[in-house]
Amino acid sequence: MESILIKNANIFTPQGNRALKGEEMAHILNIKGGAVLCVDGVISYVGSEDSLPQLPADCKVVDAGGRALVPGFIDSHTHLVFGGYRPDEFEWRLNGDTYMSIMERGGGIQSTVNATRTEDAESLKCKAQCFLNRMTEMGVTTVEAKSGYGLDRDTELKMLDVIDTLSRDNADRIGVVSTFLGAHAVPSEFKGRTSEYVDFIINEMIPLVQDKAEFFDIFTEKNVFEIEDSRRMMQAAKNAGFKLKLHADEIVTLGGSELAAEMGAVSADHLLHISDEGGRALADKGVVAALLPLTAFALKEPFAPARKLIDAGAAVALATDLNPGSCFSGSIPLTIALACIYMRMSIQETLSALTLNAAAAIDRADSLGSIEVGKRADMVILEFEGINSLPYYVGMNCVREVFKNGKSIF
Repeated sequence: MESILIKNANIFTPQGNRALKGEEMAHILNIKGGAVLCVDGVISYVGSEDSLPQLPADCKVVDAGGRALVPGFIDSHTHLVFGGYRPDEFEWRLNGDTYMSIMERGGGIQSTVNATRTEDAESLKCKAQCFLNRMTEMGVTTVEAKSGYGLDRDTELKMLDVIDTLSRDNADRIGVVSTFLGAHAVPSEFKGRTSEYVDFIINEMIPLVQDKAEFFDIFTEKNVFEIEDSRRMMQAAKNAGFKLKLHADEIVTLGGSELAAEMGAVSADHLLHISDEGGRALADKGVVAALLPLTAFALKEPFAPARKLIDAGAAVALATDLNPGSCFSGSIPLTIALACIYMRMSIQETLSALTLNAAAAIDRADSLGSIEVGKRADMVILEFEGINSLPYYVGMNCVREVFKNGKSIF
């Protein structure tokens, strides 16, 4: 039996086994002079040092020195497996090209598809492993990883196999959750034949990948996969046992959020152009609104209306959207700064959004996302005594030590 005690900690944590909605997101438990006892990777005690139970024999003790102790961060939306890079497109955007215009001239997702199809699995894995290592340094203890840069049978399977290998190789350092995003774009060989590609996803890919991914995701967008095609794929995926996610209302207001609510998705992501009706639908149906401020920042787009969504009673999560095109960044510190400074989220709401609500966005709120008895011992000691250091140390990493399943990993 392995045990560890973290003592002399200033504990900050949301509480519960579900996403926090609306004003609940600001409710953060704070225990000064706190202690957390972990046995075999699970939290067995949280509270004052004065009330500690008898410690197990050979219990390792870590003195937090009065610093803040928070749940491990969860990045619930990434595209961390891909071939090639796209710095030229970043420069095009600086010169005024739009995301959709770049796609129309052969760039965008199709550019990465071409590179990913030709890159071998070992190379894809090594590159993604570097990203995972950086994430760990920033306090991320669980990450979601999508396919979607293959858009054909063999490359999508290759990507999912790489994600599975990363999950197994990193089991003691960072949890990796797999999402099939075959409906990321219509590949060039299906240009002008979107309905045929939808048939390919439903009839060929879903049966092949239903045991290789937990979630099914779609880029629901005008001139990509619109509402009826998205609904048809989501229903087929749901029937096959997938949990559902959706890229929704990112470029234009299309009704993706309403569709996510209708279909019982776990999360609807991006939401830069969500309608008021869509926000209410997410709140009513308990769909997590996963917001990706780094992408809006990189695209010079208005940020998603976090304040309006929270005030409407929705559960908001935050994620990075690490990808080679619209957001080549996995920075948790910058995500926090943008959420607090530009999206009008309080520090407490931001912490909930990156921990418990992010856990709910990958259907893990029963085991991750808060420092509570019975949950996995995934925690982060910060360099400072309070969580106000997270946005205050603007865009800079203030993580001192990271614990995964009760073991120090950074």
